[in-house]
Formats: sequence, structure tokens, C-alpha cells
Amino acid sequence: MKKSLLHLFLFVLTFIAATYAGMEWTTGRFVSIPEGEDWTFLEAVWHYLTGFSNADLQKGLSYSIPFLTILTFHEFGHYFTARYYKLNVTLPFYIPFWFLGLMPSIGTMGAFIRIKSMIRTRKEFFDVGVAGPLAGFVIALFVVFYGFTHLPDPDYIYEIHPEYREYENYEEEAYKDLPEGLALMMGTNLLFEFCKAYLVDDPAKIPNPHEMMHYPWLLAGFLACFFTALNLMPIGQLDGGHILYGLLGPKKFRIASPAFFVLFIFMGGLGLFSLQDFQTNFDYNVQTGAFYLLFLFFVFDKISKNKLHVILIVFGVFLLQFTIKSIFPGVMGYTGWLVFGFLIGRVLGIYHPETYEIRPLDNRRKVIGWISLIVFAICFSPAPFITA
Repeated sequence: MKKSLLHLFLFVLTFIAATYAGMEWTTGRFVSIPEGEDWTFLEAVWHYLTGFSNADLQKGLSYSIPFLTILTFHEFGHYFTARYYKLNVTLPFYIPFWFLGLMPSIGTMGAFIRIKSMIRTRKEFFDVGVAGPLAGFVIALFVVFYGFTHLPDPDYIYEIHPEYREYENYEEEAYKDLPEGLALMMGTNLLFEFCKAYLVDDPAKIPNPHEMMHYPWLLAGFLACFFTALNLMPIGQLDGGHILYGLLGPKKFRIASPAFFVLFIFMGGLGLFSLQDFQTNFDYNVQTGAFYLLFLFFVFDKISKNKLHVILIVFGVFLLQFTIKSIFPGVMGYTGWLVFGFLIGRVLGIYHPETYEIRPLDNRRKVIGWISLIVFAICFSPAPFITA
């Protein structure tokens, strides 16, 4: 009973945090002390927390309810499949993540279940791994489709940013004077591009990428796609790793998983260094380049017990990144992937635990496995969050 109350308590906290985060994003408001007001910091926070209107709350709920519904279906997909196989599994632990309006957040860092039993077969790993992402993706499809078929009129953005009315074309003028790094822009993926092309009745309603976070259904759908793609990466003990392990078996997986991981890090660090950079500021780039090489070694260290192999991978990745950037100066990866790559390489691991029974999957499961990898492809965003 006490454990169930803990799960419920974490869910309620996460729901509240996500609702406030949704209100922040959709209204563009964060904690601030108005000029001329002699408030303490705590008074300012309290004023902020109680200052949202019913209309703001509705927008916040339009984000938190669909987002947490997707997350809940994902986790209970894992949970019920594990229970089907009579595994000892916990209810989902929801992780609230919110800064009381002091800085942007999405209200949660997700959720997880703990499987305390040994998973014995390749089929069990596959079924438990694939059930969560596919269950969540089905709900995410409804959320994304609803968001794109119910877009407000273009003037909606003036409710959040009335100052944009001063510009003849705010999409060209509103962001150029912002300090570097403060113009946040959301990326895209194949699913969003399909919806823009075929579901929107008026192209003028499609939000500017800088303003996408003010549309609660689209924000919830995009974040759901982002986390679905992260989980479905065919690496290590991520859900996608379980799926790929089931499809390929242990021998082929030990080749495929590190290969995907190296490609992932390669994409993240692409564009950091070029010949032109070293010619412009040699000393600085030598120092940062040395630090980056150490980072790569630390991330790739567990790929092989043979350190020579690790060193060859490190310098191979660096030199290929350097060459491509020198030839194509406009090429740029997404450095945010390096943070997640660090987590995979050092914490989650890029290999998969062995199972007692490695019998190949049946054809039905193979089809489902390849479908899940297609879901990964259409949800994946090469650069999900961009600052300029």
C-alpha cells in the first residue's frame, strides 16, 4: 500500500509540474519581479504561481494531459507485458522536473519501471521492449494529428506576443535582436513534415519553429516523438536495443549496437572543428580539440577492452568529422546528442545482457520489430532543439 501511494504521489507531483510547465510555454511567462514592486523573491514566486488565469490553466492541461497520457501508455505497455510473463515488476515511477518558473522545463524527466526478475528469453526481452514505445506512439499519433487539424488562426501568436504586431514581418525581425543563444527553435521530424503537408487546412496556420512551444498539443506531440525516438535507438539496453537484440541475436547485435553508437556520436560532434577554425584561432581550438578527444575516449572506452581499438575509433571519428566540416563548412551536427551519448556510453551501456534461450523470433515479431524501427525513423529529429 505504501509503495502504491509513492507511485501515486509522484504522478500527482509530475502532473502538477507538467501543467505549470505547459502554462509557462504556452503563455511565454516565467518568474519576474515587476519594476517598482518591493517584493521578496518568495513573494514574487507566489505571485507567479497564483497569477495564471483559467484560460492559462486550460492551455496547461492541453499540454500535460496528452503528454502524460502518452508517457503512461508507454510505461504501462512495458508493465503489463512484464506481468504477462510473470516478471517481478514495479508500477511506473514518474519523475517531476520543474524549476518553479525560474527557467524553462517540460515538467518531467519521464518515468520508468523496475523489472526485478531475470528476463530469460530473447522473446521476452523483445516483447517487453517493444510494447512501451508502440503503445505510446499510437496515442502520440492521435495527439499530433489533433494538434495539426485544430491549429488556431495565425493571429493566435499575437495573444502570447502582442509586441509582434509592431513588426511588418515578425518571422524575419522579431529574433534578430535577441542575445545569442536565447532564440529557441524547435526542430522537426518526418511525422511533423507529413502532417504539415497533408493535414493542415491553411498553411498560414503552421507555427513558426520559434513559436511551436506555444501550441500545447504540438508541444506534447513533439516531445512524445522526441522521447519515443530516444527510447527506440537501437543501442544497448534502450527499448530499441532490446528490439534489435531480439531481431539479430547476440552475435550480430554485438557488432550492430556499437556501430550505431559510433554513428550517433559522430552525428552529435559533426561540425565542431574544421581546418578553417584552426587557422582562425589555433591555440583555442588545439585546447578544445584535446578536451574533445578526451571526451570521445571516455565515451567510447567501454566499446572494447583493447584500448588500441578504442583509440583508433576516437581518432577515426574525429578525423572524419574534421574532414567533412573542412570540405562542407555549413555542415553542423547537434551537440545535445553528445550528452545523451555520454549517458549511454558510461551509464546505460552499449551491449546487451545475454539470455538463457536465444531462439530466433517468429515472423510476426520480426515484422513488429521492423515497424518499430520505422517508428524510430519518423519520430527522430536530427536537431530537436536549436538555439540561435
